[in-house]
Amino acid sequence: MAEISFQNTETAFRHKTVRELRRARQLFSLISNPGLVAFGNALTGFALSIGMPIKGIIKATLFKQFVGGENIQECDRTIQSLNSSGIGTILDYSVEGKTTEEGFEAGTEEIIKTIEKAKGNPAIPFSVFKVSGLGSLSLLEAVSSGKPLSEENRQAFELLKSRVERICESAYKSDVPVFIDAEESWIQQAIDDLCEQMMKKYNGQKAIVFNTVQMYRHDRLGYLKRLHQKSIVESFYLGLKIVRGAYMEKERARAIELNYPDPIQPDKASSDHDYNEALRYCIAHIDRISICAGSHNEDSCMLLVQEMKKAGLDNRDNRIWFAQLLGMSDHISYNLSAAGYNVAKYVPYGPVKELLPYLSRRAQENTSVKGQTGRELALITQELQRRKQTAV
Repeated sequence: MAEISFQNTETAFRHKTVRELRRARQLFSLISNPGLVAFGNALTGFALSIGMPIKGIIKATLFKQFVGGENIQECDRTIQSLNSSGIGTILDYSVEGKTTEEGFEAGTEEIIKTIEKAKGNPAIPFSVFKVSGLGSLSLLEAVSSGKPLSEENRQAFELLKSRVERICESAYKSDVPVFIDAEESWIQQAIDDLCEQMMKKYNGQKAIVFNTVQMYRHDRLGYLKRLHQKSIVESFYLGLKIVRGAYMEKERARAIELNYPDPIQPDKASSDHDYNEALRYCIAHIDRISICAGSHNEDSCMLLVQEMKKAGLDNRDNRIWFAQLLGMSDHISYNLSAAGYNVAKYVPYGPVKELLPYLSRRAQENTSVKGQTGRELALITQELQRRKQTAV
């Protein structure tokens, strides 16, 4: 297999035409401006709310870069394109903010459809869902607090548990591993408990249900190790998606407002340290742990490659995957895949209007994560220049 270089833009963008690269460069240039992003998000939401015809503009710009389509069928082209480069698709139904039992039920059925789409299809190696898409945030917060539930909340939680069970049972029967995404710390305990119940039930032979650990929290490395010990004692395999996390600013603000200890690492270096230690720990215990490293960090991805080599593990060991978001960090995804590693892209989908919260976060993350937009722009520009020189 080829050696990996994350600076190899020829491999990173082989799937893109010059026109597509220019469009991506223009888009990342626009979202590099925080003020423009904030204004654009507000204007887009307002325009859609009053029925202005801007859906086509959104589909031709943000959707083309970061989204697979408005439904599963529209994702087929993206699935095929990724698969042609040896990259898997994780269909992510990214509609948020449902508040009714009907909405939660519809979301459950849609997630099960992604599992059915993935069944027997190596191009779609995983499915994924958020527990907050199956029940209310207030319910998850009440359960996580450990306080006695009202009768209404108790009944609502039984419904939520049954939805989680249906999804995990479908994943088990279809032999499609499923990621349960991590969320805010004040609702995470309920999610962790549900994940553990599902792992005990469905991970008897291998990891089908995966919990997600956010390493920007200072307590998650310890949690990961305790969960591993529990898996040994209770005889189940551990599935873990390891990420840095997506709610840091919100977490810090809430801790200050409500005057409780900040759950977040003191600095980025501490997050990086715990993330990398989590990778090392998982590889050291790969006999019982399957992992997906969800990361746009080049150093952490390279560290995992090195740890696999040290342990004598095959590049295609199915217990170890790398994952990035569609439209971002192609220099990591495509170069890892070209070197023979297991790679998948999160491919969000859903109606334009209902995906605005997701798209807003993507734009905001690209402006707030240090160097993210600049790195994307520099690599795209480098590839355009390379192609120009090659054509001469």
